[in-house]
Amino acid sequence: MFYTTLKMVQGIDGVKQRFDALRSRLDERSRRLVVAAESLSLGRGGISAVSRATGISRPVIRDGVKELTAPVSAPVASGRIRRPGAGRKRIVEKDPTLKGDLEKLLDPATRGDPESPLRWSSKSVRKLSGELARMGHSISYPVVAELLHEMGYSLQANQKTKEGGKHPDRNAQFEHINDKVKEHLTDKQPVISVDTKKKELVGDFKNGGRELRPKGDPEQVRVHDFLIKELGCANPYGIYDLADHAGWVNVGLDHDTAAFAVESIRRWWRSMGQAVYQHAKRLLITSDSGGSNGSRVRLWKTELQKLADETGLVIAVCHLPPGTSKWNKIEHRLFSFITQNWRGKPLVSFEVIVSLIAATTTKNGLTVRSELDFNQYPAGIKVPDKELALVNLHRDSFHGEWNYEIHPNHASTIG
Repeated sequence: MFYTTLKMVQGIDGVKQRFDALRSRLDERSRRLVVAAESLSLGRGGISAVSRATGISRPVIRDGVKELTAPVSAPVASGRIRRPGAGRKRIVEKDPTLKGDLEKLLDPATRGDPESPLRWSSKSVRKLSGELARMGHSISYPVVAELLHEMGYSLQANQKTKEGGKHPDRNAQFEHINDKVKEHLTDKQPVISVDTKKKELVGDFKNGGRELRPKGDPEQVRVHDFLIKELGCANPYGIYDLADHAGWVNVGLDHDTAAFAVESIRRWWRSMGQAVYQHAKRLLITSDSGGSNGSRVRLWKTELQKLADETGLVIAVCHLPPGTSKWNKIEHRLFSFITQNWRGKPLVSFEVIVSLIAATTTKNGLTVRSELDFNQYPAGIKVPDKELALVNLHRDSFHGEWNYEIHPNHASTIG
């Protein structure tokens, strides 16, 4: 299939070059026969391909094919050949306002009437043709499609490019985080990137992607994705160790709160981090500015204080600037590979989710561990000012709301 497609592409390039070289020397009939011969040489799909390459309409090419494939004994078409420019005028020449009205329908908010019937409707060529007819134009939907192609329009999907308001110190914050990470890694101190992966419904629901199965035997899943209360949903909170290239995912059954986020970090430290960094004195956490580990979440800071007291570690936190979560290391060094690993597999139980996460590996040596968290994390917990004041918080001189350290209030009680 690949080589067939490659051959077609190379053939079309040759068609265009040859036709452009001959165009000015051919009369109407000769052009028709040349493009017909080219389309026959390309095989299936040749007429459409040659039409796109040369600009000659498909009906004209089909007529040429009929002439070329007619029996030798059949009479050759006779009659005068039209002079250049002769023939029926194109619709845009007969109807000079057609293009302008079509553009108004395509973008009514900026070029035409904001109350256009197509303002909130799918702009299919059939709907455009019908609306143009109501405006007094006579045009079929295939001609609308050809006209749109000439005008440079094509089907386009939405593209994620807008990140919201850009903070003036966004780049400076990234540089600050980079310096902090380098400093900690040089001193052989742990650096982790943390975040909550997308919440996943548990059950026989469709999971994006494809998986190898016997032909004609796809995995049967539910048509609608509605929460099954008996099964619930999973909140995977991930920790990615930048130096060790290892991940830990704590799969929660309850709410995604700051207490859950810090408990996930605690479990990573006890299960993985502590053994790797036996002489660590500091821990650097890089995270988004929102969610359960947001820079303004009071519970996040009070729970980190508890962790600092338990471990004796100075916990430094650097938040990514608002609207830049896609730059979080964990997104493309851990979560993306987990998604690839469970593609096409329904997440029918928590055990399946944990197993698929833990089985995630890469050629570069990524290892992942995962476990279920059966604890309850009630939402809506308020942290009063008195409790927040007990946090041994040291803010950085550069954007202290994003960059700060939490020091232990007493000696470590847990090794």
